Amino acid sequence: MIVRNMKDIVGTDNEVSTDTWTSRRVLLKQDGMGFSFHETIIFPGTETHIWYKNHVEAVFCIEGDGEIETVADGKKYALGPGVVYALNDNDEHYLRGGKEPLRVICVFNPPLTGKEVHDADGVYPLPDAQAA
Repeated sequence: MIVRNMKDIVGTDNEVSTDTWTSRRVLLKQDGMGFSFHETIIFPGTETHIWYKNHVEAVFCIEGDGEIETVADGKKYALGPGVVYALNDNDEHYLRGGKEPLRVICVFNPPLTGKEVHDADGVYPLPDAQAA
């Protein structure tokens, strides 16, 4: 059994931050679950271009507000508590923070190793293409 407390992740190598978000990587590839599990905070007033060419992701919004816009069709969706979205088709998108920090819980398949940050195209590399 794996039991982790978020307070034990804050400030460690499993907390990764950029100018637009902070991600706390709770379960990773090395945990052997077949997926990875993260808590992410999207900063207010920010925009992040994301295109998970190598992963699918499901996201559950816990608190705050924001917006997601799909690049292919320009559709925008309001994000807030209780909203779930799934990037089941490797959807290229913009994730925008609203007025309050947007706190989300994310699941990735294939699982992340924990060191990923988006490249210039908004992509995470395949897990086998990086050191665990």
